[in-house]
Amino acid sequence: MAVTLTPNVNFDADLRLPDGDISLPGEERQSDSPLIERVWYSRSEGGGLFTSMAESHWEIVVTKHRRSTILTVRGPETQATPAYCPPDAEFMGIVFKLGTFMPKFPARMVMDRRDVNLPQAGSNSFWLNSAAWEFPTFDNADTFIERLVREELLVQDPVVDVALREEPSVISRRTIQRRFLQATGLTYANVVQIQRARLATNLLKQGVSILDTVDRAGYADQPHMTRALRRLMGQTPGQIFSRTLDKPLSFLFKTSPF
Repeated sequence: MAVTLTPNVNFDADLRLPDGDISLPGEERQSDSPLIERVWYSRSEGGGLFTSMAESHWEIVVTKHRRSTILTVRGPETQATPAYCPPDAEFMGIVFKLGTFMPKFPARMVMDRRDVNLPQAGSNSFWLNSAAWEFPTFDNADTFIERLVREELLVQDPVVDVALREEPSVISRRTIQRRFLQATGLTYANVVQIQRARLATNLLKQGVSILDTVDRAGYADQPHMTRALRRLMGQTPGQIFSRTLDKPLSFLFKTSPF
């Protein structure tokens, strides 16, 4: 059961519980693929509890733990939730750009921690679409994604990028909204709320004052930001700013709304 929960672990490597229960050195890299936001790797030492923050991106995570390897498809998260990281585990994640998704796993199936773990085919492979696939690695993630695209198991809807950039379109607004929801599992407003909260959290962690963060992240006032961060990040602005968290937060990749 613990292994099922581990794909939710994409930690900030320099953040630990006060008693040192969690230590997660790791790394991340950019990708030349137009479908990949970034690729990351991490490993746990002590393990422990953490808060999985709201996230608007889909991702694939490969978890190695106790001689078992699992590939998990994860959808967006619309609120902060508690999660657990087992000790002595390794994680590799491929974060998709907004609008990139797997049609075989509709958003409603994989959102909000309803992760889908694909069955293992062998020590180094898993089953997908009636075929055995080798587990991707940190180095060959781009090649793995290219194969998914060729097999039409991973697609990107360009309408999402048009909507995010607020560009003119010949497509009706209702069609854009429908396709945006289908591709991301979220409304445009949901994505903005999540990205704004993640930006605010990053600013607070960098030492930006609460009042300045309200302004720079685009909140109406401090109570507005406090409500948003409690719901989406699981902590108050004061807790994040002072680093008096009751448990670590999952990793923050982005520092701007889009």
